[in-house]
Amino acid sequence: MSGIKIRLFFLITAIMVITPSCEKEKNDVIPDVYVDFYVDLQSDIYFFDLASALGNSVYVSSQTNNWGIKSAGYDGNGIIIYHALPDEYYAYDRTCPHCFVTSSISQAVNIDGIYAVCPRCSTTYALPSFGVKSSGPGQYPLKNYRAVLSGQYLHVWNRY
Repeated sequence: MSGIKIRLFFLITAIMVITPSCEKEKNDVIPDVYVDFYVDLQSDIYFFDLASALGNSVYVSSQTNNWGIKSAGYDGNGIIIYHALPDEYYAYDRTCPHCFVTSSISQAVNIDGIYAVCPRCSTTYALPSFGVKSSGPGQYPLKNYRAVLSGQYLHVWNRY
């Protein structure tokens, strides 16, 4: 009986050690703000290209849609939505984490294909790779928001 308990102990310990290493790299640098909106991928013409092909992306903000502060991201910089896999989308805050950490500047990144590029520090973030830095001085990935597809609607939100 004690042999089973020892094996169970080691199994649970191994799972606890491995589990955190499987998580996406998080960005806790950019402060949390309230994000909660739905995108109609079939009816809203602004999102037609996003839904039609993998690798497409758009950015939303309180100025581009009537969702108000719920879609503004940190400091109103907006949110990038990236179509990663057939039924999977990623959502990122447009605020450059490197500029925020090093200079306390809320600089919005621009979309360039499958990358987000900061016009100030030139850090490039790979959208297909959870917003991690692909080049430049940055150390942190873009802040991720949750994005879940349900039928024709994409729900983007955070836990704030």
